[in-house]
Amino acid sequence: MKFGIDRLCTEPALRQDLRGRRVALLAHPASVTADLTHSLDALAALGDVRLTAAFGPQHGLRGDKQDNMVESPDFHDPQLGLPIFSLYGEVRRPTDAMLDTFDVLLVDLQDLGCRIYTFITTLRYVLEAAARRGRSVWVLDRPNPIGRPVEGLSLRPGWESFVGAGEMPMRHGLTLGEMGRWFIHRLGLDVDYRVVEMTGWQPESAPGYGWPLGERTWINPSPNAPNLAMARCYPGTVMLEGTTLSEGRGTTRPLELFGAPGLDISALVAEMRRLAPEWLAGCRLRSCWFEPTFHKHQGLLCAGLQTHVEDGAYDHAAFRPWRLQALAFKALRNLQPGYDLWRDFAYEYENDRLAIDLINGSELLRTWVDDRAALPGDLEALTRVDELAWNEQRASVVLYR
Repeated sequence: MKFGIDRLCTEPALRQDLRGRRVALLAHPASVTADLTHSLDALAALGDVRLTAAFGPQHGLRGDKQDNMVESPDFHDPQLGLPIFSLYGEVRRPTDAMLDTFDVLLVDLQDLGCRIYTFITTLRYVLEAAARRGRSVWVLDRPNPIGRPVEGLSLRPGWESFVGAGEMPMRHGLTLGEMGRWFIHRLGLDVDYRVVEMTGWQPESAPGYGWPLGERTWINPSPNAPNLAMARCYPGTVMLEGTTLSEGRGTTRPLELFGAPGLDISALVAEMRRLAPEWLAGCRLRSCWFEPTFHKHQGLLCAGLQTHVEDGAYDHAAFRPWRLQALAFKALRNLQPGYDLWRDFAYEYENDRLAIDLINGSELLRTWVDDRAALPGDLEALTRVDELAWNEQRASVVLYR
């Protein structure tokens, strides 16, 4: 298959409308061609694309910032002679001065298919700024590595944030190019927008189910996204960022496992199976021990649970990571009602709302966990309505049938 960047580089006709125009690139470390050349270098080598600037999202153009809320500065690329602007530094939205450096912005970002992953928020901000200033935006499309399944409660109106770009469920099932189409329709934007589509993407095909496994190298789109297994788990395990439980940062398998000192994992899994055994489908769960070298519970031995989605037990249609992680929270609350679960800290610079609520786009998940009388069927009923509604919404913007 070919990604958007590969088609732009190998099909001169696609570049026809770039001639005579100033071009900028929004990219990160996973923005590479099939032969692993970074997209910025590949475009510079073409000779017929006039590059005038580049932009980096959260974690930076180089991906050097390990944790959340670690800002990247602007800098100057000495080899290409370009200004490199950070959209996760002093600003989150491109300024007028930044917009004055280009006519067309090429967006080449590998997304993870999850609402909270901030690259889609950056895309929204870029589209809004481009519409305001008459700039063009082209998305060089890439796969949604976790494919087409949809899962989770939709963000409620008024809960928008840098980790909540719009009223969609946690697992949205769109590519970045398709997401841009949804933003334009949803926000009523008047912007010159184009998607350089992929060819040969087969999101329903094994073994990758969205990612061309064995055909394309996985490059971390952010420092704690080291493999496809993490991407599959992430729509659930990202919720751990709003809790006192470790999500495995400081280990070699971040966001595939969780734990804390003193947890009784056997009792936790037994309670999960009692509550909603169907929510554990499509994966294998393994109790484990780990000691984070940084972040939560640094240097402490944690009892944990790892989700495995790489062997023959993985069922792409049955695996529902958001429900699985929600169930773990519910089981822990049932077993230890007084457990200090929700982490109260400034999350993505928001001080007045709990991180778990920002992550989920409302208070609904947290209140369900904390309500001793609430059952899995209650959350299922709420969530299915949102998932069905989103499936109807996204049908009009899907590019790959």
